[in-house]
Amino acid sequence: MSALRRRVSIKRPKDIEIMRRAGGLVAETFRVLDPYIKPGASLAELDRIAEEHIRAAGALPAYLGYGPKSNPFPGTICASVNETICHGIPDSRELRDGDIVGMDIGVLLDGFYGDACYTYTVGQVTPEVQGLVDTTREAMDAGIATVRAGSRLGDIGAAIQEIAEPRGYSVVEEYTGHGIGHDLHEDPTVFHKGVRYTGMKLEEGMVFTIEPMLNLGTAETELLSDGWTVVTRDRRPSAQFEHTLVVTKKGADLLTV
Repeated sequence: MSALRRRVSIKRPKDIEIMRRAGGLVAETFRVLDPYIKPGASLAELDRIAEEHIRAAGALPAYLGYGPKSNPFPGTICASVNETICHGIPDSRELRDGDIVGMDIGVLLDGFYGDACYTYTVGQVTPEVQGLVDTTREAMDAGIATVRAGSRLGDIGAAIQEIAEPRGYSVVEEYTGHGIGHDLHEDPTVFHKGVRYTGMKLEEGMVFTIEPMLNLGTAETELLSDGWTVVTRDRRPSAQFEHTLVVTKKGADLLTV
């Protein structure tokens, strides 16, 4: 979700441990949802299950009510089906065999946020769509693998492109990863396209998300009239994966596992 960014902050070890608990709750919520994501499941019911689990753990849904007062986001999860790139609203739509659905979950726990996304396949998908999903996850992992104190932000986007583009997938540019902490969106902005050895130098204790969105067709996007749902302009499928991580001297420490 887009928002104004703040100055990059370096998190203290005790802050990171709280964020690890927030991220762990996000990961746990995915595990709770896993058995329900199948043909016939309604997005609204998945949203209800996620909200109940998050609140029972003493946390708040990060997305519910997020955004402008005139049009706050109406769900606990973002549920982005097929051609929806991100910010899909969890309405009464039912999943069908062959769908893919990107589930983006955020929580606020003890003053800190956790945030992650996973794209699920529903029933039996085509090999073409399975390739998109698999490559998107691989691209995220490649971006994560570049992270360590002293590396550059541009390395992340370059690694994602090097996986996605030779296979014919396009990388969405308008929607990015972001710093995270006391606010859901902080600096830095983490682009999913980039040039190696360029951009901000990473420092130990930075916490941010990497969340590439890859499309089966064009990279062009369209915002629907609800003010939230972003779809591919050509209406071909899109997939997304996301983790929240902290930068260390040795590499990326994932907080949403």
